[in-house]
Amino acid sequence: MHTDTERCVRAVRSRDARFDGWFFTAVLTTRIYCRPSCPAMSPKAENMTFYPSAAACRQAGFRACKRCRPDTSPGSPEWNTRADTVARAMRLIQDGVVDREGVPGLAARLGYSPRQLERRLREELGAGPLALARAQRAQTARLLIETSDLPMADVAFGSGFASVRTFNDTVREVFGLTPGELRARAAARPAGTGPAATGTPGAVELRLPYRAPLCPDNLFGHLAATAVPGVEEWRDGAYRRTLALPHGYGIVALSPRPGHIACRLHLTDPRDLSLAIARCRRLLDLDADPEAVDERLRADPLLAPLVGRAPGRRVPRTVDAAEFAVRAVLGQQVSTAAARTHAGRLVTAHGTPVTDPGGGLTHLFPAPGALTALDPESLALPRSRRATLTTLVGALAGGTLRLGPDTGWDEARAGLMALPGFGPWTVEVIAMRALGDPDAFPATDLGVRRAAARLGLPATPAALTARAAAWRPWRAYAVQYLWATDDHPVNHLPAGPGHAGAPGPGLPEGARAS
Repeated sequence: MHTDTERCVRAVRSRDARFDGWFFTAVLTTRIYCRPSCPAMSPKAENMTFYPSAAACRQAGFRACKRCRPDTSPGSPEWNTRADTVARAMRLIQDGVVDREGVPGLAARLGYSPRQLERRLREELGAGPLALARAQRAQTARLLIETSDLPMADVAFGSGFASVRTFNDTVREVFGLTPGELRARAAARPAGTGPAATGTPGAVELRLPYRAPLCPDNLFGHLAATAVPGVEEWRDGAYRRTLALPHGYGIVALSPRPGHIACRLHLTDPRDLSLAIARCRRLLDLDADPEAVDERLRADPLLAPLVGRAPGRRVPRTVDAAEFAVRAVLGQQVSTAAARTHAGRLVTAHGTPVTDPGGGLTHLFPAPGALTALDPESLALPRSRRATLTTLVGALAGGTLRLGPDTGWDEARAGLMALPGFGPWTVEVIAMRALGDPDAFPATDLGVRRAAARLGLPATPAALTARAAAWRPWRAYAVQYLWATDDHPVNHLPAGPGHAGAPGPGLPEGARAS
């Protein structure tokens, strides 16, 4: 979009927050870059230039605006709607692959040479992988500076910098302030206007921005209703869960608030902050473009009333694709309550214990490698589903099936369909919630078919799929609106401190197909 100068100028003139994260505005006279909605922006059109990423702005010599803080704007929704090389590279960079494996490791995951990948990213984003990763480290540093009382040396190494000097130079270059000045400004900020320290060791509180509107009902209702005991819970108005991270583990609490999601992270190692935030954003689908989604779905007269009543529905996703794939198999043809019970038993037997300072979480969900040791006879499942689960776990642990951010959606579907016991329902639900494909469509889902029949849409999978072609590329979001036609707790914010669900839309009692 940044190449459409006239459209970008209109967005800046109207201070349209819908375009925050889509592009960045750099002012030639001040050498400052801003988000489109910046209230301080009033330059002449000839003094504005536009970039596709904050990293490209910084590489061109511009500093971040101190007022609108463009580095905290929602991420570009493009990386959620594309499965090409650049989009997969961006998802891997957000996952910290460059910091852990370097550019050669990133390129190898994508099947490119480092030089080829550098060229592809520069052509589209105006910056290479190192600059993009550096921009992410700078943002992580800012969060640690503003939301914790960690010594600056700990902040430097916790945010991925190789030395304190590099950390100091980068912060000064990117934000126009020293780390100490950033912390002083944060301390002087009025309460409620930004991130705040928690006073709990290892804990960070921050606000996760999103593009409005956002309907939290089905998003949090679904996560709470399907919560695995010990791994997830609803407590004190927040969805809480454990996170397996490269340097340790984390516990996150996420609560819907007007204009943002309140996020409280307790990490055993601050180096995992950036990755933990990225996974939380992915879980809640916070980088979606609800205006684009709802505009397409409103064009269907049968969906328009549903969108009008509760615009901005998101797809409840996951923090770990392998975890969700295992849970999807456990949930085949059983109720939500039964699926939670099966998953809870796996967690107790094979999960890694954790300490939760603020609730009742007890374990990390077991990784595929840990589940290779499970005894199939210990599973209270039909023999065919035991075989499906053990085959899936073996493929994930052995690397013959990949479900990470570097995997193409079609490639993942083909890999899943090649496994015994995987049919269209399981594959499409995994594509929708674990892989993040916005066009995934489980047409065989009983909840979807019942909603379709109530609305006067075709109820058979083939006919419904043909009718749903008009909703592309947003069919996964259409599913959320269809499921919400059922007045079930899964579609409402949980009311109690320990909410856990029964069968809900898309998860019907004894009716799911593989």
